[in-house]
Parts: sequence; structure tokens; C-alpha cells
Amino acid sequence: MNQQLTNTPEKKEKLSKSFVWFHATSLNGGAMAIAATISSYFSLYVQQTIGITAAQLSVILLICTLWDAINDPLMGVICETVKPRWGRYRTWFTFTPIFLLVDMFLLFSNPGFIQGSPMAKCVYVCITYMFYGMIVTSYTMPWSSILPAMTLDTQERNDVIAKGAGVCALMFTIASTFSTQLVGIFGSYRNLMCTYAVFAIISFWGLYKTSEERYVIPREKGDGGLKQLVYIFRHKEVYPVILTWCLSSMSYGFMFTSSVYYAQYILAGQRVDFASMDEAAIRATIGGTITTYMGFISVGALISMMVLMPLFLKKLKAGYKAMILSQSLTIVCYLILYFTGRMNFMYCCILSLIAAAAGSMCNALVGVLLNDTIDFIMLKEGKQLNAVVSSVKGFASKCGTTVVNSGLLAVCNHDLLSVEEIFPGNR
Repeated sequence: MNQQLTNTPEKKEKLSKSFVWFHATSLNGGAMAIAATISSYFSLYVQQTIGITAAQLSVILLICTLWDAINDPLMGVICETVKPRWGRYRTWFTFTPIFLLVDMFLLFSNPGFIQGSPMAKCVYVCITYMFYGMIVTSYTMPWSSILPAMTLDTQERNDVIAKGAGVCALMFTIASTFSTQLVGIFGSYRNLMCTYAVFAIISFWGLYKTSEERYVIPREKGDGGLKQLVYIFRHKEVYPVILTWCLSSMSYGFMFTSSVYYAQYILAGQRVDFASMDEAAIRATIGGTITTYMGFISVGALISMMVLMPLFLKKLKAGYKAMILSQSLTIVCYLILYFTGRMNFMYCCILSLIAAAAGSMCNALVGVLLNDTIDFIMLKEGKQLNAVVSSVKGFASKCGTTVVNSGLLAVCNHDLLSVEEIFPGNR
């Protein structure tokens, strides 16, 4: 069956430019801008606007991210089991981005019925944030699966991944560095995030229109359900890759999540007198610190994607070796940053830039490892499990994200400024 799939030279067509464009700008475009903004600013938003403490948010993120990790394999199995009318993978691009738009409206709203009740605030944020994770899973699994179903050429796949990485770095720069200014232009986080979601809808619909699923093996009768995971986990060669996906997610997540932490960490170290400032001045001070810090990280991300990743791949000859070196350097940088970052703001920014330059490339390298793993399972099992393999990658990544999102806030909560310290009038 696998031989039938791979030995079909008459079907080997070059990917269209429109497919490459929409593949690069769907998950890595508007959806990435949303992800970057949420990862960098969501904790600050809910503390300042809704009134949830860092400790409460750490519990919410732990619950949501753990569930998000669990539903990844479920989504992978569903994607490989159900028989949508318009294609095994591409059908999901038609409606899941619409849910993203709806959830962005709800997630960044502060409805009146939750006012005055800390429990209601926590429940509302938990539910809307949990749905955000489920929606991301519902379009990420098919997105990761569609490329190996469109081309069998490794170089062509890697070129598409590299273009997506470039778009990702650009959207990361825009969303992480200029979010506070963009919020001022659009009037609110809700308006900005809904705008990003509209762009995501357009790109995903374009991806649906330009994808064909050329290389898809018909499913065998009774070959569905959770037993598809067995085909993957019974190969010991997969486990080091899963660990790599988890660790890379941790390092990539630190670049986003640590921005708000270090902004408040630095402000606390500088003993800024918020009591003598009005709310507008407080927000400007915090926003300016975060913007400057994220500007350095964005430059590091661009260097990583456009300069260091090609260099690493050229010298090391293998994606997994580049990943190991990248993550090792990132971990070292962030350990040093945690213990010494408060000494000087510029020192903190420069070391963060180095960490971002070392670690941002993992966002593209995991795609290379993902496609290699899909091919490996197809070779060993004779089964096409693109979405299930992608879901295992998603599960590993979410486990790393759980450590970052909830762990950073929980472990470092004693160093963060509380809402009462930032806005004395809210006591």
C-alpha cells in the first residue's frame, strides 16, 4: 500500500504558489498573531482588565493546557477516522476559523454578569480560554497533515515550512512588539484580535480552495479509533522525537510568556512608585517596558529564522541535531536570565535577544521532524496517520506549554507585582 502511494511519478506535480502562500499565512498569519498576543499579553490583560490575580491565572492555564494536551490525540484520531465530504484534512479549514472569531470576541470581553464575583471571572476566563485551545487544535492537526498529503518531495516540504517560518517570525514581531500600539489604534484587544481572526478565516479558506490531498491512502475497514495511536507508540524511535517536541515547546513558550513576567520583574526591581502615578501613566510605563523587551526578542526571532536556522542545518546536516543545539543554548540563556535578569534592563534585553535567536528556529524545525515522523510511520506500518502523528506532536508541545504557562506564573508569583500594587485604587 505504501509502495502504491510513493511510486506514482505521474502524479508528482509542483505545489502551486497559491497553496504555498495560503499554507504559510493561515496558521502562521492571523492565527499566529493571535497566539503571540495571547502568549505575551493575555496574563497582563486579565489582571488589569478583568481583575484575576497571577495565582488564579496560573491555575486556569494549568487546567486549560492539560485539557488541551489531552484533546490533541482525540482530534488526531477524529481527523483520521471521520469521512468529511470535502476531504479528510481540508474540510476542517472551512468552519474552524469561524469559531476562532467568535471565541476571540468572547475571550477579550469583560461582560457585566461576571463583575463582583471572583469565581465568575475565573470560570468565564477558564471556559473561553479552554475553547480557544480546542479551536486551535481543530485547525492545527489538519494543517500539519495537509502538506505531506500534497507532496512527497522532502525538499519541497522543507521549502514550504521555511516560508511559513518567515511569515511566523514577521507576525511574531508585529504582534509581540506593537500590540500595545495596535490596541490603541483598534480601540481594544477585542477589536484587534477579531481583526486577526478575520485574516485567519480568509487564509484558511484559501488553503481549502488550493489544497487537493493528492497522496492519501484509503483507510482499511475497522482501522480507526484510539488503536491508531498504538501504531505510533510501539516504535521506540519515536520517543526521542516526542521529547524533543516537548522541550522545544517549552523554550519557544518562554519567549512569549516571560515578556510580561520580566517587564513586571524589572519594574519591581526598579522600585517604580506606581502610587504617585495615574492609571494612564501606569499602563504607559508597563506597556513601554514590555514593548521594548519584546522588540529585542522579535529581532532575535528574525535572526533565528533567516540566518541561524539555515546555518545550523547546513553545518549539522540534520534537523534533530539543529534542534538539540538550539534548545540547549536557549535553556542556558534563560537560566542565566532568571538569576541575573534584574541587574540591568539592557542586559536583560540583550540576553533575551540571544535566547530568542537560539530558540525561535524550533518553530520551523519541529515541522521538519513532524514530516519525517509521518514518513517513518508510513514506511513501518504502511498506514497514513498524518493527523494522529501531528496530534502526538501537539500533545508533547502542550505538555511543554503547560510547564511554561502555569509554571512560570506559579513559581515566580512572589516576584510579580500584584494588581493592587500596580493599581492602588483597586484595593
